[in-house]
Amino acid sequence: MLEEHFFSRRSEMFEVLLDHCRQRLQAAVHKKTQASLLVSGGSSPEPLYRQLAKTPLEWSRITVALVDERWVEAGEPGSNETFIVDNLLQDHARGANLVAMKNSADTAIQGQPFCEAGYQQLGRPFDLTILGMGVDGHTASLFPNATGLGLALDINQRQLCVAIDAQPTDVTGKHTERMTLSLYGLLQSEAIYLLISGPEKLAVYEQAKQLAGHGDQTMPVSRVLNQRQVPVQVYWAP
Repeated sequence: MLEEHFFSRRSEMFEVLLDHCRQRLQAAVHKKTQASLLVSGGSSPEPLYRQLAKTPLEWSRITVALVDERWVEAGEPGSNETFIVDNLLQDHARGANLVAMKNSADTAIQGQPFCEAGYQQLGRPFDLTILGMGVDGHTASLFPNATGLGLALDINQRQLCVAIDAQPTDVTGKHTERMTLSLYGLLQSEAIYLLISGPEKLAVYEQAKQLAGHGDQTMPVSRVLNQRQVPVQVYWAP
C-alpha cells in the first residue's frame, strides 16, 4: 500500500505534492457536497500549505480538520490550529471551514468527548490526510510509549480522537498533553500523504517499514506504513 516519491530537491517535491493535493481535492469537490482535508502541524508541510492556500479551489466546500493538537489555547505558541490558520487558511483557502481539536476543557482527557463529537460529524471517508513523521518514529501525536498510545493504536476501538500524554523529549517539547486522531481515525481516509525530509528521517522511515506491526510502542508510524487498508504515498527530499 506504499507508493514512494523521492526527489533530489525539496522545491521539486513540493511542486509535485501540491499538484497531487490539488487534483485529489478537486476530484473530491466534484464528487461530493463537502470534501475533507486533514492536516498536520510542523515546519515540514508549511511550504505546501502556503502554496495550497494560493490554489483556486472551491474552498467553501472543503472542510479542513486537524490531525493532532497540543492542549494549548489558539494563539499560544505551539497551537496547530493557529499554525493552520496562519499558513493554510489564507488567500483562496480563507473560505474553508476549520474543525479544531482544542476546546474549553481543562485537560485533553476531559475534552475528548467534545472533540470526538465534532469529528464524528465529518463525512467519511476523509478525502486526504497529510502526515509528518518525527525522528522518534511518531506520526500525528502517536508518540512512542505515550500514555494513551495503546488505545490510540487499537484498531478494534472506534474512537476517532484520543487524548495522549507523551513522555517529555526534545521532539515533544514542553507540551506533552495532546489530542490526536487514533490509528482507526487515520484509516478513515481515502488517501494518506506522508511528508518527510532529510537523511535522518529517511533512515527512520526505512527502519519503520521493516517492523511490520512490531513497533507499536517504540515506532508508532510503522502501524500506518504497514497497514493494508488505506494507500499511503510517501514524499521525501533531502
